[in-house]
Amino acid sequence: MHLLRRFALLCVAPILLAACAHRPLPDPLQTALQAQGLPADSLALLLEPVGQAAPVLALQAQRAMAPGSTMKLVTAAVALERLGSNARAATELRATTPPDADGVLHSPLYVRGGGEADLGYAELHQLLRELREQGVRELRGGVVLDRSLFQPERPDQGLPPFDDTPEFPYNVIPDALQLAGSLQRLELQSSAQGVMQGRLSPVLPGIELDLSGLRPAARACADWEDGWQPPRVVREANDRQRVHLQGEFPPQCRISQALQLVDRQVLWERALRQFWAELGGQWGALAAVQAGRTPPDSLLLARHLERPLAELLRGLMKRSDNAQTRLLYQRLGAAVARPGEPTLAAAARAVQAWFTERGIPVDGLVMDNGSGLSRSERISARQMADLLQAVWREQRHLPEFLNTLPVAGEDGTLSRRLKHGPAQGRARLKTGTLRDAVGLAGYLWDRAGRPWVLVAWINHDSQDLPQRGRAVLDAVAEWAVSR
Repeated sequence: MHLLRRFALLCVAPILLAACAHRPLPDPLQTALQAQGLPADSLALLLEPVGQAAPVLALQAQRAMAPGSTMKLVTAAVALERLGSNARAATELRATTPPDADGVLHSPLYVRGGGEADLGYAELHQLLRELREQGVRELRGGVVLDRSLFQPERPDQGLPPFDDTPEFPYNVIPDALQLAGSLQRLELQSSAQGVMQGRLSPVLPGIELDLSGLRPAARACADWEDGWQPPRVVREANDRQRVHLQGEFPPQCRISQALQLVDRQVLWERALRQFWAELGGQWGALAAVQAGRTPPDSLLLARHLERPLAELLRGLMKRSDNAQTRLLYQRLGAAVARPGEPTLAAAARAVQAWFTERGIPVDGLVMDNGSGLSRSERISARQMADLLQAVWREQRHLPEFLNTLPVAGEDGTLSRRLKHGPAQGRARLKTGTLRDAVGLAGYLWDRAGRPWVLVAWINHDSQDLPQRGRAVLDAVAEWAVSR
């Protein structure tokens, strides 16, 4: 063990990284790598006691690597400190004039987005209900959707898809006025003979589903995504949107899946018109739904607040929600943005400032959208460990931060991993998975109850890396707890 400790400490020095990559690992870790056919130089890891920057094992700790969703630790830590654990974004309904005595709102109804993560269809319906209860009967001036908190206002436009399933929730690129995550729920089922039925929820006017492009295929219902192809949306006469489902679907199968289908501006317009009509409201003959900005002298009519940040973060981190993390990262940027500065650039500047204030070098640190769902984001194991040490040392937001991390073998993205082994219940670790990168980072407690910081990830372009890499990282966590 003394030789291992000396080896590990030497490996922290950048000048020795190349040599360290080829030195022996502890036998259980070397065996795990060999069993999965992964080279030692694909692995970076760092294990050190909480409160001491003195690793007992460090391999390629200074090498900037793709962290996958473990990058969410950075966004969560900086947001808790910069925005505060009780920060709450809001969506507001505003107007420049009050309704007249007949309940007619001649001013446009401005819907101002604050980067809220909790605005669903039910919440929008309730906001409009509050408007009706104030006596507003007719929206004669139409509706203006204000996404100007973030720059650009529609960050989703013009970006190539991250992968070949842009319609799934993890691929949503949020803006400041995010309604239900820009998603509708697809309810789809097939009979034993392959006859298919489907609907979208909520049912919105002018958005129709076409199942003619789906073919029956002999596979298990659990594998329904294997034959799935991205839906095709066609704009037809009278501005109707027809969603054509494509690919294969198993017989005797039923699924319920939230999907990003029609453009979010269309989704907003159809939801507003449907819900306002359900509430007995009317539209002016020329009233439209369009994009714009809220005048500074507008009147507040109704507001919806999301949950406090500490509560929001718990679900976000436990289930590794990419879209909500990207939304939070944009909020972090909006809080410090200079006039005309892109919000993502401002967020990256906020993160670098947080690191610098704590004496953590930023060389090699690359922030993109703050979620880890990125081909460009990079961070070293040493930088991530320093962040975890800083959160523990400063204590102010440690309880909230710890509460967000998946517990090994018990909940979140670790609910099915590390079960029935030494790490179950003893590790709180954020997971990360991309096609060519997997990671674990967080805290664990050894058998004596002492807390440790663990950062480990694997970068390698190989087939089935997520499955094989997770097996290695689980071996690392179990070794760290029980060594």
